[in-house]
Amino acid sequence: MQRKGPIEMNVFKLKAKIVERGMGVEELAGILDMSTQTLYRKLRTPLSMTLMDAIRLKDILGLTDEEAIEIFLV
Repeated sequence: MQRKGPIEMNVFKLKAKIVERGMGVEELAGILDMSTQTLYRKLRTPLSMTLMDAIRLKDILGLTDEEAIEIFLV
């Protein structure tokens, strides 16, 4: 069974990867098909991030499994 509820994450590492990939929150929000405000809220309140959000972010940002573990499984 997949966990669909909120997850804990390392917000600082996630923000660093967003910048490292040359993206901004506005661009990433558009790719995720959510408002910029919603993405900012998810970044400010990590427990509002779901497993599906994490999977999509891993794919969009091209994170390795190790990077995803460091960010989303703290």
